[in-house]
Amino acid sequence: MRTLTMAFLMLLALPPGARANDTARDAAGTFDYYVLAISWVPAWCAREGDDRNAPTCAPGAGVGWGVHGLWPQHDDGTWPEFCPTPHRNPSRAQTAAESDLFGSGGSAWHQWNKHGRCTGLSAGDYYALTRHARDRFDLPALDDQPRMATASLHGAIRAANPDLAADSFVLTCRQGALDELRLCLTRDLTPRPCDARLAARACDRRSLRLPPPR
Repeated sequence: MRTLTMAFLMLLALPPGARANDTARDAAGTFDYYVLAISWVPAWCAREGDDRNAPTCAPGAGVGWGVHGLWPQHDDGTWPEFCPTPHRNPSRAQTAAESDLFGSGGSAWHQWNKHGRCTGLSAGDYYALTRHARDRFDLPALDDQPRMATASLHGAIRAANPDLAADSFVLTCRQGALDELRLCLTRDLTPRPCDARLAARACDRRSLRLPPPR
């Protein structure tokens, strides 16, 4: 009876919505693959970036595609986050130096804090790996196309990256506009199939609005 009571109390101590095995799932370095999320920044600007006075949304910024983050992922469609890590947090100078990749030092900090910790890497190595992952792919220019068929965009991405299989990336959308390209990569950054839950989040619209860069 005492053992059962202690187990019950431990379950009550978990945050709302947490599972008993969350601690194991949120251990740094314990994951199956990466998702490299690349946003269509003009759509994000129209949705919320303008209200934040984000520098990537300023007139003349000219930003189209922009890295959202490199995220450890489990094969069942869940992911670790805010993992304990022995590595030090990045300095303000270090996150500021990643502004060109993430759009701002604040975004670079957030990606490290939520996702980078879970890679098992140091902050510097996480940022370097994210940059290397981004540099492995060519993305089509969409500056002069206010709308594009979703199938055509899929084809353009694959044409620019012949080694990228159709099941190794998804396009997401919000409010009828392109939101993100999410690439599924092995731990050595080779394209691999996305898990079923991630694939189910793919945009089902036949065409997508493409707000132009500022």
